[in-house]
Amino acid sequence: MGSILPPARSGSDRKLNAVTTAAEIPSLDLCGQVFEAVQEIAVVVSQEQVAANTFRMRLECPGVAAQIRPGQFFMVRSLERSDPLLGRPFALLDIIRNSGGEVTGLDFGYVVVGKMTQLLSQLDGGARLSIWGPLGNGFSLPQAEHVAIVAGGIGQTPFVAMLRELLGLETYGSSPRPLLHKPQQLTFCYGARTAAALAGVEWFDLPGVDVRLATDDGSRGHHGFVTDVLRQLIAGEAAPGEVYCCGPEPMMRAVANLINPAGIPGWLSLETPMACGFGACFSCVARIRQPDGTWDYRRSCVEGPVFPAADLVFAEDA
Repeated sequence: MGSILPPARSGSDRKLNAVTTAAEIPSLDLCGQVFEAVQEIAVVVSQEQVAANTFRMRLECPGVAAQIRPGQFFMVRSLERSDPLLGRPFALLDIIRNSGGEVTGLDFGYVVVGKMTQLLSQLDGGARLSIWGPLGNGFSLPQAEHVAIVAGGIGQTPFVAMLRELLGLETYGSSPRPLLHKPQQLTFCYGARTAAALAGVEWFDLPGVDVRLATDDGSRGHHGFVTDVLRQLIAGEAAPGEVYCCGPEPMMRAVANLINPAGIPGWLSLETPMACGFGACFSCVARIRQPDGTWDYRRSCVEGPVFPAADLVFAEDA
């Protein structure tokens, strides 16, 4: 297992070695300093089609899997071909343990939309890939009694691990964080164009999780957008105290426009295209509101991909 970390430095720079989480990196304004990330060769264990053009892949990659937390991501690249040349980012779906309880790998989900995902869909067990991670800041632990999760498209995958952590069913990272506050109500809202595009609904059949579905064509669940479901929750007697969201940008913008005026804290996980994954190329920047009301760019791969909904400035609003 090879590390992608920079060599340790001496003198006054030695204090940087104390940084252990990606969440601390923005305050240092560093590029590429991802101290927990490792690079290794991952072996495809299995994969299955879970919806139209949507797959779940399992990788044997103990180095990355033992470190990763809910909401973080990793980069994957082919070892056999140079097209596509660059790696592609994928969010953690969940980690895998062997019969002895050791973390051996992870699952992730993807939709076939381009060269890399088309290549992945053709791989069989035993195929090898290059993987590096974990990357990004991941999800913070909520403090509210009622937490709502809103997902669209393939944006549901990061929330499997998050919910399992909040329910005390799994721990993540080399130093699992203590669950000091357990929400009393968890509502998972998931939307897609049609029922055939809803992927992995059964993954969220977890004790204490209220699953609410929506489809644009009404073929399953609420007939309309998933944001309609969130609007109903906010207007109800037990409105959510925090909202987490991942999915297409128009959907996330609609979520922000619902929760920000209501004063509900929210966290949006961006699905921004990335080239390097560790802050060197600045190809994944997002507009983030500054204290003086202006906005500036921040890298989704290092300062994100999870940002406060109140801080994000979408292109339509810039």
